[in-house]
Amino acid sequence: MTSTSACSPLPRFVRRLCAVLAWAATWPGGSVAVADPAPPRPNIVVILVDDMGFSDLGCYGGEIPTPHLDALAAGGLRFSQCYNTARCCPTRASLLTGLYSHRAGIGHMIEDLHLPGYRGRLNDDCPTVAEALRDAGYFTAIAGKWHVGQEHGVTPVNRGFLRSLNPAAGGFYFAGSPRYDLSLDGAAIPADDPRLPADWYTTDLWTTFGLKFIDEARATGKPFFLYLPHNAPHFPLQARAQEIRAFRGRYREGWDTLARRRLGRQRDLGLVDRGWTPAARPDAVAAWDSLPPEEQERFDHLMAVYATTVHLMDRAIGDLVAGLRDRGLLDDTLILFLSDNGGNAESGPAGRTVGDPTTPDSSWFCGESWAYLQNVPFRKSKHFVHEGGIATPLIAHWPRGIAARGEWRSQPAHVIDVMPTCLDVAGASPPATRAGQPAPPLAGTSLVPAFHGRSLDRDTLFWEHEGNAAVRAGDLKLVRTGRDGSWELYDLAADRTEQHDLAAARPADVAALAATWKAWADRVRAEPAPDPTTKPDPKKK
Repeated sequence: MTSTSACSPLPRFVRRLCAVLAWAATWPGGSVAVADPAPPRPNIVVILVDDMGFSDLGCYGGEIPTPHLDALAAGGLRFSQCYNTARCCPTRASLLTGLYSHRAGIGHMIEDLHLPGYRGRLNDDCPTVAEALRDAGYFTAIAGKWHVGQEHGVTPVNRGFLRSLNPAAGGFYFAGSPRYDLSLDGAAIPADDPRLPADWYTTDLWTTFGLKFIDEARATGKPFFLYLPHNAPHFPLQARAQEIRAFRGRYREGWDTLARRRLGRQRDLGLVDRGWTPAARPDAVAAWDSLPPEEQERFDHLMAVYATTVHLMDRAIGDLVAGLRDRGLLDDTLILFLSDNGGNAESGPAGRTVGDPTTPDSSWFCGESWAYLQNVPFRKSKHFVHEGGIATPLIAHWPRGIAARGEWRSQPAHVIDVMPTCLDVAGASPPATRAGQPAPPLAGTSLVPAFHGRSLDRDTLFWEHEGNAAVRAGDLKLVRTGRDGSWELYDLAADRTEQHDLAAARPADVAALAATWKAWADRVRAEPAPDPTTKPDPKKK
């Protein structure tokens, strides 16, 4: 699972040999010729944001100001074909373990559905990237959303993180939120705990503690692994009044016009092929010009709040980057940035605007209408495994490890690749066992070859969520909506927006890919699947 590229860190014994030779050369009369020492192991920061669409960032075609992420992209790489799992908890499970989420125990969310792939918590035999890096000598820390089974006893503390500030799940912004449930190093703390900033806003809080943990890592002399899983821009969308005010009026042109503009910018960036037909506005979403003025005003306000949360997330990442630069750490730090699923259509085409979004007890959702814009040019949204549900931006920035600047990478990547990539650059190996059991082999592959413009040693990727299923082999993708849905077949090289179904014309490919998917589903425990018509019994353990 690891790369042998010249830019990858050398194995530990080679580094020690170099040190011994360098020491010998300092003796009087020493004549040992010593090469330049191997570069030190980099620090690693993984940033995961929540419910952000494929096209929301400026560097992926969006109109929301994201100057700090755009700068990271200009100083590093953007991936055009990176994928998540279409949902919050499964993506986090895959990122942390390098496994498909069902094999890690979280095929759905955190409810225990009493099936092997759907226990609602990380399985005991699955080591996390934090455990592997901790054992390799890294200082490991998390500041942000966890959501992989804290309700079942799975906490950052017992899954490899030396320091942690996190809610069990997430979905809140203000200190006074009724959804608040912060833990510091595994112990619950009140919102006004003196160790927290006064009147905190979670987007900024994660960076504040991220930098605090980085300073603690520096004091130990160890490289660090920092996981920053933001809850932004997940609902309920909330921000301070003056920050929202700056975005009011920017969305009065509506989703139809703004989608065309995003598409134009994506084509100009080389992100979207000009031959692809963009996904049409969903049937349930009204034409913007058909809406009465008061509804247009409400929708403008709604998207302004969403854009504010994205902009503030970008600003907090800028604060983090500035902190790394001020500490002389930025050049030696690999930063990976991605989203956990596509834009969120939950609450339907009308969205939701309950309460005042500047207060902690409000409930605002963008809904299906604005999710259409967030996922341009793709079909569908969060929950689904068509491209709109699973496509994510991926930015990789590492000045001393990635020579390219501002380039695109088209190699298909997946959130399962995060752990193998981190282990590769750290010169670490995945643990062979956990909790006395053999650990499953990693499903992902290191992205380090792609950093240097080379292909990845993988051809096939898989998805399953709530019966929605897909397999991608090369450029062919087989996908269905729901357990009873018909398989659709697309050639993503010619039609990544999934507008031209080839299933009827190529039945042999459909049969072969469906069999491949079924074999994978059995292997990773995606099947047997829970009955979607029944709810879990909370009395069962």
